[in-house]
Amino acid sequence: MHMADALISPAIGGALWAATAGTVAWSCRRVRQELDERKVPLMGVLGAFVFAAQMINFTIPGTGSSGHLGGALLLAVLLGPHAAFLTIASVLVVQALFFADGGLLALGCNIFNLGFFPAFIAYPFIYRVIAPPGSDQGRVTMASLAAAVAGLQLGALAVVLQTVASGISALPFTSFVLLMQPIHLAIGVVEGLVTAAVIGFVSRVHPEITGLRGSLPERSTVPGLRRVLVALGVTALLTGGIVSWFASENPDGLEWAISRVTGSDELAAPPDGVHGAAASFQEKIAFLPDYSFSAPAAHDAAGAAASTGSGRLGTSVSGVVGGVLTLGIAFLIGLILRRRASS
Repeated sequence: MHMADALISPAIGGALWAATAGTVAWSCRRVRQELDERKVPLMGVLGAFVFAAQMINFTIPGTGSSGHLGGALLLAVLLGPHAAFLTIASVLVVQALFFADGGLLALGCNIFNLGFFPAFIAYPFIYRVIAPPGSDQGRVTMASLAAAVAGLQLGALAVVLQTVASGISALPFTSFVLLMQPIHLAIGVVEGLVTAAVIGFVSRVHPEITGLRGSLPERSTVPGLRRVLVALGVTALLTGGIVSWFASENPDGLEWAISRVTGSDELAAPPDGVHGAAASFQEKIAFLPDYSFSAPAAHDAAGAAASTGSGRLGTSVSGVVGGVLTLGIAFLIGLILRRRASS
């Protein structure tokens, strides 16, 4: 559900940049006050995990579409909503700057849509209500499903509203929304199940992280926290480096909806003005656009095999490099904020 700049006018893009910047500033203040310093490395590792998870598009049967995890709900459960918003922002900034995944003008929209609704709406008002402290895995699963679906439905609706309000594409509200909401309902169900599974694993290894059994104790669960960090880190490395080879090639939910309305997976952005400047800057800074190396088209069997090998190598490098960059940025954000709080 990464919006391209072709969907967004400068006015809407600027407004969502401002809204996102304000939410980031507010989240930074709250993280300084609330974040347990032992969760700082978890911000980094979870950021890398979500980056890798978003590389895995899974097929939505019977639709010709695919979806990927958003990850912000999982982050909110394990880190709290404010640290979650900063972490998902780190993921999306790395994707946009270095992999040209999502537009730069639309970056504020993407962070807001994928971060704000799961972290600040779905998590406190749905997940925490259904799965309060002391809940069992059954309630966690129900809460994860309901909150993931709600968060994605709100995000998908926001995409439609922002696109229509921008008025630079030929996407009518009714047909667009009638495609966006059902496909993201299916994606939300998958995200809810995956979120519940990860929370279940963390709860078994280090239950205090999930918030279901109170706050982190001082010493007794350090080995458990280390096990969580190692497990998530290794999973992120394997997912980004190898499992990403097998991601679905079908268009994601947003691309699928656009193609159903317009007949094309992508729309062309205006070539000049703010759009042109953003595209030019992104082209210069994105060193692995679309998570791949630039390569000439293959024209024979040998060339096709070489292209496939190069494509997989580019995907692996993208998964590892992107995960490391996200880990570093999210970890540094948490570390700096906690040190400022203690100074």
